[in-house]
Amino acid sequence: MENVLGALARAAEWFINLFNLGGQNFMGLVTGIVPTLVVLITFVNALIAIIGQERVDGFARGCSKFWLLRYTVLPVVSMFILCNPMAYTFGRFLDEKYKPAFYDAAVSFCHPITGIFPHANPGELFVYLGIANGLTKLGYSLGPLAIRYFLVGVIVILIRGLLTERLTQLFMKKKGA
Repeated sequence: MENVLGALARAAEWFINLFNLGGQNFMGLVTGIVPTLVVLITFVNALIAIIGQERVDGFARGCSKFWLLRYTVLPVVSMFILCNPMAYTFGRFLDEKYKPAFYDAAVSFCHPITGIFPHANPGELFVYLGIANGLTKLGYSLGPLAIRYFLVGVIVILIRGLLTERLTQLFMKKKGA
């Protein structure tokens, strides 16, 4: 009987310790990344207010006319300004035939933007921070990683956007749309 009670006590201690560790992790976020994210989101909203919503919309419409801008600048700006998942609403400036490719490019940029602008997609920080944690332990600077991650992301979204645009055109032609 004593072994059973001891095992129950250890199980109860383990169970409550799990929540204590979760609380410690939460407090680390509250004193770490959360204030940074709040300030970044406030900055982006202030920037949009200063520039003007009409100008931001006009810029997006202008970018949608050129394939290079459509799958590089537009997804980057939309992810920076509107963050995930609102960034996909920039697709409203595109013709229907370009919307799937824009979505593919924008969604593919969710991870690469977090290294420089964590406010854009805080839900995906675990990918970047996992890599960054290893490099920090080895004594490396995170700046070059963030820049490379961002630039490779822009190249990947351009390729994905162009490829998806072409596939969409093929499927639409096949369906007679």
